[in-house]
Formats: sequence, C-alpha cells, structure tokens
Amino acid sequence: MDAKETLKVYFGYDSYKEGQEGVINAILDGHDVIAVMPTGSGKSICYQVPALVLPGMTIVISPLISLMQDQVKALNNAGVHAGYINSSLTESQISKVYELAAAGRFKILYVAPERLESYGFKVFASKADISMVTVDEAHCISQWGQDFRPSYLKIVEFIDSLSKRPVVSAFTATATEEVKMDISCVLKLRNPKEVVTGFDRPNLYFSVEPIKKKDDYIIDYIDKHQSDSGIIYCATRKNVDALYELLKGRTVLVTRYHAGMNTEERKRNQDDFIYDRIPVIIATNAFGMGIDKSNVRYVIHYNMPQSMENYYQEAGRAGRDDEPARCVLLYSPQDVIIDRFLLEHKEFTDISEEDIELIKQRDEKRLQIMEGYCRTTGCLRNYILKYFGENPETPCDNCGNCNGDYIEVDMTEAAKQVINCVYETKGRYGLNIVLGTLLGANLARLKELGTNEYRSYGRLKDITEEKLKSLVNKMLTDGYIYQSEGRYSVIRLGNYDTLKDNNTHVIVKIPIEKQNSYGRGERHRKTDSLTKAGYELFDKLKVLRTGLAREEGIPPYIVFSDKTLVDMCAKAPKNLREMLEVSGVGNMKLEKYGQRFVDEILAYLDDNPGVVTSIRDDEEAAKEASHKSKKKKTPKQDFYLNTEDAENFDYQDYRYVTEIKDEFNRIGTADDVKKATNVRILEFLQNQGYIEERQINGFNLRTQTELGLQKGIITEEKISQAGNEYTLLKYPRNVQKEIVEYFIGPRTSKDFLKE
Repeated sequence: MDAKETLKVYFGYDSYKEGQEGVINAILDGHDVIAVMPTGSGKSICYQVPALVLPGMTIVISPLISLMQDQVKALNNAGVHAGYINSSLTESQISKVYELAAAGRFKILYVAPERLESYGFKVFASKADISMVTVDEAHCISQWGQDFRPSYLKIVEFIDSLSKRPVVSAFTATATEEVKMDISCVLKLRNPKEVVTGFDRPNLYFSVEPIKKKDDYIIDYIDKHQSDSGIIYCATRKNVDALYELLKGRTVLVTRYHAGMNTEERKRNQDDFIYDRIPVIIATNAFGMGIDKSNVRYVIHYNMPQSMENYYQEAGRAGRDDEPARCVLLYSPQDVIIDRFLLEHKEFTDISEEDIELIKQRDEKRLQIMEGYCRTTGCLRNYILKYFGENPETPCDNCGNCNGDYIEVDMTEAAKQVINCVYETKGRYGLNIVLGTLLGANLARLKELGTNEYRSYGRLKDITEEKLKSLVNKMLTDGYIYQSEGRYSVIRLGNYDTLKDNNTHVIVKIPIEKQNSYGRGERHRKTDSLTKAGYELFDKLKVLRTGLAREEGIPPYIVFSDKTLVDMCAKAPKNLREMLEVSGVGNMKLEKYGQRFVDEILAYLDDNPGVVTSIRDDEEAAKEASHKSKKKKTPKQDFYLNTEDAENFDYQDYRYVTEIKDEFNRIGTADDVKKATNVRILEFLQNQGYIEERQINGFNLRTQTELGLQKGIITEEKISQAGNEYTLLKYPRNVQKEIVEYFIGPRTSKDFLKE
C-alpha cells in the first residue's frame, strides 16, 4: 500500500495538506527531515503515514504523556497497531509492551526521552527492526528553545547506539532559525530535507485587549459564546483558582487545571474538557501540551505569556479543525512584572552557570518581544510572522489591530526629544528611567541618577504616558533606538540619522475607541452551509458520537471530528459507499462506525421527507474541489458588493466610515474577497474630493473639503475613554449611496489605482 492509499484507508483523507507530501516522500526516499509546521497543520500525519509504509517499526520520542495516550488511542481506533511507554505504566505493563513490540505487533511506538537511557529499552531496541526515529517537539533539544529539556540531548546517543542507523525525522511547531539549526546539528541529521510550511494560521483571529477589568471581559465573552469550547490561560495558580471561583456556578460549566492540584483531579478535569462534558477550562501553561482537541473555538490569555513561542503554541490550540477561532490576549503592565518574577525564579538542572546566564538573557529578550506584541498598533499577525522569520508584505485585515479604529499622530518632534534623552543617558538606563525623565516625573530615583538635570527632563510633560509609550514602541520597531538583552536591559541609540531629514516623519497610530468587535474570527464556519435541518441532524450525530465514545472510553473527536460530522450533514450519505466520500472517514472507521451513522442519517431523513440539510450547489462544490487540488491558496480579491447585496444596505441619516464598513461586511456575500476596510472607503472619498488630510496642532486630521460640505458631510466632536478630544466625520444618505454604487464590483487594486 503506497502513501496516498494509506492516507485514505487509515485516516480518511483524499489529499494532503500543504507541506505534508514533501515530508512524507522525503522520508520514504530515505532522507532525514526537519519540519517546522504550525499547530493544526497535520504534523503527525507526516510521520504516521511513512511509519505504516516502511517495513520496520517507528519510534516516536515525545515528552508529552497526554499526547502519547491520545495519539495511540486514535491510531488504534483507525486500525493502526501502536503503543507507548512512559511513567504512567507499571513495570509489568512496560514488559508487556516490549513483548508485543518484539513480536512485531506495533508499527509505531511512542516513548518518553528519559526512557531511552533505561536498560530494558536499550536491550529491546538493540534487537528491534527500527526503520525511523521521529523526534516530536524537537525544539526541546535546543538550549535556545523556549522549552529546553536536557533529556533530549540523549536522543543522538540512542540513535548512534543502533546497529543500523534509521531515518531520523524532527518536527516542531515553533522554531526560529537559530533553534532550527540547533535541532539539525545536535541530532546530527544527514543532509536533511527542510520543510517550513509557514507559521500563518489564517483561521485564527488575534486581538490584544489592554483592559483593567479582565474578569468582566471574561464573563461577558463566555456568556456570548455559551455553545463554544474554550481555554483560558493564567500565569499563576492563584489566578486560575480565583477565576475558577468567580465563574463556577454560572450558566456555562467551567473546570480548572494546574500543577498544584493532585494527579487524580487534574486527570478528571482534563478528561471533562476533552470529552466535551465541560466546555471551558481555566489553566496555567501546565495544561495543553499534546492535547489534540479539535473544536476549541477560543483561547483567552488572562495574562501575557513569557515568550512569543509560548503564546503561539498556546493560542494555536484553538481552531485545530481549520474552522474560525479567536485568540485574545488581555494585557496590563502588571503582567510584565509577573512574568519577570517567574523567569527570575525559573529552575535549571544539568546546565552550566555560563549557559544559565545566556538562557536568562534570551528569556528577557523574548519577554521584551512579547511586550512589544501587546503594545504594537500594527498588524498582530504580521508581528508574529516576522518574529518567526517570515516577511509578510501587507497587513492581514483580520486581526484586532487591522480592524481597530485609530488616529494617526505625527510625533516626529517628540521622537527627536526621545533621541536626545537616550543620548544624554549614554545608554545606561532602562525604559522607565527614560520615560520618567522625558515626562518630568518627580521621582527620587531620577534625582539619585541626576537625570532631572538633563536638558531633556520634562520636555514631553504635556504628552500622556501611554502616548509616549506608543511612540517609544514605534521607535523600537523602526530601529531608531533598541533595547539591550539581559535581565537589566537598557535603551540605546540605533539608526536615527534619518530623523535629521526634514522629509522623515514618525507617525504613531493612537487607538481612539477600542471596539469590542469579534471580527472575522466568528464568521464563515463550515456549519454556515447547514440549514436548520442540517443543524438538527448535526446535533443528533453528536449525541451518537458521544455515546460511541463513552462505550469505548475515548474522546468524542477520536470517533469523528466536528468537521467530519458537518461534512456528513452536508452530504447526507445513504449507504457505506457514499459515507466513504465524507472527509475524515477511512476504511477502519467506516467498518467500526459507518453503519451506525448511516442509520442515524436515514432515520432522520425518513422522519423529515424532502428536507434539505445543506445549501450547497454544484458551483460551490467545484470551487472546493479546485481549491483542494491547488498547493497554494488563491489570493482573495479586493472587496466588492454583488448587485443584490447593495440592495440590502441599511441607509441612515448619517453614518461613520466604520459603520459603513461594518454594514458592507454584514451584507457582503461575494466569495473569496477581502473584508471591506476603512482605508478603501476613505480613498474613494478623497479621490472624489470630498475629504482631505490637514495637519492641525501636530495631528494629521481628516476634514471635509468645500465640496464635502456641499455634499452634507458633517463633523462630530468626540471624547475618548482616556479623555482626549477628537473629531469624526459623518456621511449623509446621498454620500452613502455613492459609496455603495462605487463598490458594486468586482474591483481590483488596479481599478482603484486607475481612478
């Protein structure tokens, strides 16, 4: 059986995800592989399929007991003989696993890295026919990785001890170039094929909420998403317990997980979440590694994580079924203090003092980068992707910052004062000293250091601290200044020569009204194609799935994922042959469960003759088939309205641009188009000569032109939550009508440029 046939028979998929085929073919050709693939991209398929095709057994080294157990359950459920050895087994159970493995019972055997050093495993491995060694969570082998484990350094000794060197494959979801090089060198990979599929998870909607009343936000969010499964991460056990006490007893059931609980309680709570008995779990970062629950619709971070690697890994537990999901980070400056305290008390074992100091410097640098993510006003997705070495060209139009409302402020003169202050400090002091000096703070520490005698002292006292922090963050991003590494980082001068040019401007985006919009992350799920009847059938299939899962003692998603159930509802297979066409239904699952689900579907159709479960025409199916056949996604067109959409526009006496944009996105039904944005609408209004930008008191503000006034565009004075005054333009019905007519499309970027 070849790889493609194995994929269909055992896993139920007709085609590969991006990057999978290249990895699988390289392994089958005998090449070592290092693959960096984001969470949810199907890494496990990349070693499980070749493991079934190769003649011997594959050893998968993983630090995660829960991952081993879940994957072995899923593999055995799909008809693949697999086993694991870890500390959860007794010695007699481990001996039984060795016995079965030696008899050729297992094609895949999962082991913890510590197990490689045991005498029993060494004896077993010396006699076994091992065709591949797979290293999962391979970043753990690098001292510069965010989760270094000394036990991983023993892996190469184990490989070297084998009489015949097997193929070695290494997989991780998050790795910088430095970590990737470490993996390749420490494992002694031989001319490895490197596959980096990209770190982007388009189905995830990222947002940062800089708010003080975090508890109120959590309560409101959960109440509005009662049918969704979610994870809430807290930095400390104390926060987990406090939030759990606040939320328990409310409408939505919640549970908790942290290392301070006993093993039995942790296991019970984790199972309640995985088995869909309780939809929401509150946890520290001790929870989640190896959890393969596919239908998590949101991940909320109550506190800022210590690194981008940690954040992306934890946030990535949302939307593993490729359906839209939301990743929210609730930020306050206190989070940085908590994280720095936790890093200072981080424990190290089997690491030299010299290396410990270097690791602490890297930890501090990661913390600075994470703080920058929370403070940036730029595209959040691009911030993440750039950290991992990618270079996106345009904003994503699908994150909290891209969909937020800002005013652009020219802070060039203030930026020069920042440069003057850093010059006066001679790069000796940190961010708080620089900020305090510029703001003219009356602090003993400033007097002690003498910065209150600087020429720059108090030069920016008329600017709010938050606005100054936004400016400094912008200057750090643009390289005018930089922050040193180490526990006591300082601010130093970077490449600031361009500021001497009068044509250079430092434009800072200041949020004006943070909208509680849930963005595109809440739209366009696969279930959107289901009719009312389709939803009824979906609920019946979920009940059947839960019953089967209980019978076998496995999580419901191992029977079938939500995505597979939705496809069943859409296709409504009436026999086993049609059931095999459903995505995620392989031969083994067809044999085990197929008839039960077919019978349930037939019973529903008999009770509801002539019912339509999905609005899915031939054109949609053709587009989906075409999409699957392409390795890369077709770029989306610029936003436009279909003619019939335009008829649904809700005209009002006056609307803001943001309201017009939101209305467009509400009524728009055109496929494969980007979201409507404020920028496009404003470009049209400027091209028409209705509005223009003027610099007033150092601010770039939009105002009406004479023609705009004639059209009836009016100005409304507003006051932000921070107490700052600003103005917004409001557009009458006649201008709304012009905007709507302009966007009846399709339109392309070239069309906009021509006009």
